[in-house]
Formats: sequence, C-alpha cells, structure tokens
Amino acid sequence: MALIVISRAMDPDCFADGLRQLDGGLDVRVWPDAGNMDDIRYALVWKPKDGLLASFPKLEIIFSMGAGVDHVLSDTQLPDVPLVRFVDPNLTMRMTEYVCLNVLLHHRRTLDYLDLQREKTWQNWSQQPGANDVRVGVMGLGVLGLDAADKLRLLGYQVAGWSRSQKDVDGITCFSGADGLKPFLARTDILVCLLPHTPDTGGFLNAELLASLAQDGPLPGPVLINAGRGRVQVEADILAALDSGMLWAASLDVFEKEPLPATSPLWSHPRVVVTPHNASISDDRAVCKYVIDQIARHEDGKSLQNVVDLKRGY
Repeated sequence: MALIVISRAMDPDCFADGLRQLDGGLDVRVWPDAGNMDDIRYALVWKPKDGLLASFPKLEIIFSMGAGVDHVLSDTQLPDVPLVRFVDPNLTMRMTEYVCLNVLLHHRRTLDYLDLQREKTWQNWSQQPGANDVRVGVMGLGVLGLDAADKLRLLGYQVAGWSRSQKDVDGITCFSGADGLKPFLARTDILVCLLPHTPDTGGFLNAELLASLAQDGPLPGPVLINAGRGRVQVEADILAALDSGMLWAASLDVFEKEPLPATSPLWSHPRVVVTPHNASISDDRAVCKYVIDQIARHEDGKSLQNVVDLKRGY
C-alpha cells in the first residue's frame, strides 16, 4: 500500500516529508517516482495533469491539498473513487481573517485615507457609517462562509447569506437558489463571494449580478470581495462596473488566470486591492495530519469526512 504525492504548484516534498514523519509505516512516493503503479492506493494532489490519476489502477481515495477541488474535477478521466477536500480550523480562520480585514478596509474607507496620506492631506469623512448600518452578503455558506458570516455578525454588521440550498443560521438572514438571489443582492452593500467553481458558478460574478447590488447603502457604492475561485468572476465586467461607478471598490484574491498577468488593469486600478491567492493558504503540516487521520478512518471501516459530491462539485 502506498500514497503518491502529486503537485504542479506546491512543493510535493514538503508534504511527503510531513506524511513520513507522522506515519513511518506509510509508503510515500512523489510523482514521477511512483514505482509500481499497482501499489498506489491513495493520492494527495494539487493540479494533477489530465488523465494521470486514472493511471493508478488500484487507487482508492484522492485527497486535495486545499479546500478547493476544481483543479481535480477538471480531469476528464477522473477515476470513480472518493475525492476528499481539506477542511481544517486553521484554514477556516485564515479565510475569516481575510474576509473581515477587507470588509473593514472598505467600510472604514482605508483606500481613501491612504490616498490622503500620500497627498499629506488631513481630512475626515464625517458621514462614515457604523457596522450596524452596513449590509454584508456572503455567497457560499459552507464551512468557510459560515464562519466568516458569524464573525462579521459579531462585529455588528447586518449579515445575510446565499447558498444553493436553503440554510437556517442563527443571526444570519439566509437566501437560497435562483429565487433568493435578487432579494439577497438588493440588500447587499458589501458582497463576499466564497463560492466554489462549478459548471453552475462559472462567470457568476458578471455585469448583471453586479448591477443587482444595492445602490442605496451608506457607502459611496457597493463593494465586491472575492476569495472563492477566479473563474467565478468576469474581470472585464468588474472593471467596467468600477469605471462606471456601479461598483465602488473590490478586493480580489483570485483571478481568471493565475498568476495575474502583468498586463491586467486590475494591478493599477485605484479602487482594487489585489492579493496573490493567499487568503487561506493550506498549512502543509495540517494537511498531512488530516490525510493520515482520513486514511486511518478508511482502514478502520469508518466513513470518510468531507467527501465531494462530484455532481455538485463541492
């Protein structure tokens, strides 16, 4: 029995070393040094090449190195075995930190104050609203979205959430499905998107959606924060909305193409905060422990945790 580590972005040797330290009896291999392909029962992966996973005839479980799994689901020859996404309190808190930081940044007009600092101008915005006057909407009420929404609620914001299926969460107004989308957007001053990339969410953050955000809020205009997946957004539409004033500002951690090309106007737009897909980076030690625990559950005959619904994509 062996586990293969495959990664085209993160250092696979870090994960392999961590797995060996936690379980000296586990045969850990790093692609392309797979040895006998029949030995491979488990795969820990990040952006594996199309068709590669299908080359392991006795593969039992695929583990994603991160919370996202679209990098695996894009495989046109994906084996019919459980796909397990990474869920960890540390990962969740990192995302919540990013969301709260950027909601506060725009609510407290930090970009404007940085401009004033560069100009050496002492000026205050007398009509700055309190958190209880600002309506935040969180799209995607999974583990990450729920925690971020709860912390925003504790900060005093009026928080609502939108998800594919209806949820009931204390202190958070919940909307769902196609019927709930327009009412959700119409009451949202700051939109936080934590949606996964699926066939249903590709290009979801487009001109029509942005035009549906509240235009009667206490901020100069609506704000977009996307830390979900880059292919959920249409960057040309976001830029057009910013330039027209339909959108006041944006914080983007993910992009249609990564790394973000140097030619992208997002880099230099005065109303955009760009970060390099680091809102919630997987800790390799936590990932290794999680994988070891899941393998132990599997070998003890227990059900795996956080198995992806392949039809839904999350």
